[in-house]
Amino acid sequence: MEQKKMRNIFAKDLNRTQALVFLVVASVLWSSGGILIKLVDWHPIAIAGTRSAIAALIFLAVLRRPVLKWSPALLGGALAYAATVIFFVSATRLTTAANAILLQFTAPIYVAILGAWLLKERTRLIDWAAIFFVMLGMALFFADGLVTGNQLGNLLAVCSGVSFALLVIFLRLQKNGATMEPLFFGNLLAVLIGLPFMRAPFPDLTGWAGLLALGVFQLGLSYLFYAAAVRHVTALEATLVPVVEPLLNPLWVFLVIGEAPGGFALAGGLLVLIAVSGRVILLSRFASEPQQAAP
Repeated sequence: MEQKKMRNIFAKDLNRTQALVFLVVASVLWSSGGILIKLVDWHPIAIAGTRSAIAALIFLAVLRRPVLKWSPALLGGALAYAATVIFFVSATRLTTAANAILLQFTAPIYVAILGAWLLKERTRLIDWAAIFFVMLGMALFFADGLVTGNQLGNLLAVCSGVSFALLVIFLRLQKNGATMEPLFFGNLLAVLIGLPFMRAPFPDLTGWAGLLALGVFQLGLSYLFYAAAVRHVTALEATLVPVVEPLLNPLWVFLVIGEAPGGFALAGGLLVLIAVSGRVILLSRFASEPQQAAP
């Protein structure tokens, strides 16, 4: 009964407000990634593969019988998803968590360009303004503690941003079909890639607890919420709204180790929230205004 109820939650049609709430919930779950990945002392690709194995079981419990209808969008989505999760975990282990998250969330820029071309979703002036202020806010947000970090890790973080943008595009191409199947098969692909790296020395008990939390909450449930929401929002919204994720990471760090954010971080976080929420409010207001008949 509980399994059926969970399946119905993610399968039902959502209105715009519900979809935006689902995106925020996904972002909150994603935000635990930085601190949890740092808890696991293992090869990054082994972490990514094990995390995806657990997440695949969560997806299977909801989907029960995944629909295997191969298409360019499904295959592209699976490849982009596997690349995203592997690149992000590797970047987080090789560079700072702040760098990994900041560089991954350059994705809205790529989506704004690709969305207009592949999805025919027009990028308005207000969208470009929101992207500009989000990027500015995130730069301020991490100015207090941003370091150069490992260059390979930074490069992988940029790659994760590109692959995440491609994932959003492919999921939007599946908006009238199955959006969960690309994620399920992407998890299986990540497991296959990670298998050769899953060798001793293995994580300790703290590491395994971190892997379990990563697989169930940070990857499994989060992407179920995301897949349900992405059918009912634009591709740009699917990357702009989740920028609340990097804002929450320092909150978890503050709660766990007591490291408080500085003034630039607070100003940048406020700017990001204003940019994202302002865009949503303005677009909703324009959409609700009655159209005047032409004279």
